[in-house]
Amino acid sequence: MLPVARKAGQIVLLALVASIMWTASASAQTREFVGKLDAVSEKKVIVDNRKGDKVSFTHLPETTLEGEKTKWEDLKKKDWVTVHWKFTDNPRKAYKVVVLPPREEAGEEVE
Repeated sequence: MLPVARKAGQIVLLALVASIMWTASASAQTREFVGKLDAVSEKKVIVDNRKGDKVSFTHLPETTLEGEKTKWEDLKKKDWVTVHWKFTDNPRKAYKVVVLPPREEAGEEVE
């Protein structure tokens, strides 16, 4: 009976370790940041979400570009984008950038 109890304990321990590892990998899932490009260079973009947050993302060789534009060189200041990144990255890395259609600015016209 003792070897059976030991084996059961090992299985429980293995399940606990697997659960911890799964939780750690889940926290590395990608997140999205939506906003207007404030600055664009060959190596990074700065995105302004118009709520007071300006976030910089590094351009990687494997960064994909989708949506309204498909080349990094075509990105321009004031383009609206969604940047897919991982919370665990420091500095933040852009894994995918989706260029959105132009948006109208909120607010009223001043004459």
